[in-house]
Amino acid sequence: MIEDKLQGIENRFEEINQELTEVGEDYQRAAELGRERAELEPIVETFRAYRSMQEELAQARLLLQAEDPEMQEMAQDEVAALESTLNEHGEELKRMLLPSDPRDRRNVIVEIRAGTGGDEATIFAADLYRMYTRYAEGQGWKTEVLSQNDTGVGGFKEITFRVEGRGAFSRLKYESGVHRVQRVPQTESQGRIHTSTATVAVLAEADEVEIKIPEKEIKMDVFRSGGAGGQSVQKNSTAVRLTHVPTGMVVQCQDERSQLQNRMRAMSILRARLYEIAVREQQEKEDASRRAQVGSGERSEKIRTYNFPQSRVTDHRIGLTSHNLPTVLDGELTEFIDELATQEEAERLQALGE
Repeated sequence: MIEDKLQGIENRFEEINQELTEVGEDYQRAAELGRERAELEPIVETFRAYRSMQEELAQARLLLQAEDPEMQEMAQDEVAALESTLNEHGEELKRMLLPSDPRDRRNVIVEIRAGTGGDEATIFAADLYRMYTRYAEGQGWKTEVLSQNDTGVGGFKEITFRVEGRGAFSRLKYESGVHRVQRVPQTESQGRIHTSTATVAVLAEADEVEIKIPEKEIKMDVFRSGGAGGQSVQKNSTAVRLTHVPTGMVVQCQDERSQLQNRMRAMSILRARLYEIAVREQQEKEDASRRAQVGSGERSEKIRTYNFPQSRVTDHRIGLTSHNLPTVLDGELTEFIDELATQEEAERLQALGE
């Protein structure tokens, strides 16, 4: 089945080469064909090398029947080497056939919201924000807060921030979902462990060309911004609340000093959310079993648990546990993300062969 797909790609590659000789002065069509050819060429070259090695292997196996012992020994070595190389090329071809996620090279917008657990949930949301900004710093990425709603007790009811850097979405996309924390709050006199949650949504950033939102679909309200507890209240109405009428989606920004800047940030968040919906709908057409990104925030739904008394972090999707919670919360997420990426690739390769 995989070889049939590869043969189809090679046939298309040859069709493109033929079309390019006949395209004449239609430069737009030539450019389209050139881009398609460039995408297919690495796969075709690897497939042809793979096929050539298959032929070499067949010849080497014939030599195993030779009467000369030395010739047989040489043939055995050659067969073993070719089988190993052929297997490597086969795995590489499978990976090359996997459709790429158009979002993987994009910058991201991360939304963290406190779930169940009161003040403890808001403090946990702040812990997650710090964890992701430290991870981004380690990757050489830039972060910028777009919107926040703090509590005055060191927590966030919600915070939205942008991460800019190569491969940001391809790494952070695994963080979407419900995160659960188990610890003893500072206000707990009897030392009882409390469970709280926060939800994380990782959205690929989209530009105006990709996601066009007609003005008639947006309702904008303006109001005076203010910090936690009524601090830093501005006299002018610079805060912006956008409502996307068709979906009922609401985005609010108040951290910038001007109404225009807050509106631009709110539009950026809105576009990212709508782009995520569009991509998810497309993927659900191809895979009906795809799950939604973020659950309801109930304690029973979780992708990862952070247990402070045991200094343990467990990712429930892959069964991976780290017993160094402080290091993880300081941004060391590589072990988890690498394992999640490996599992995703394995599942996609399995589906490819079905």
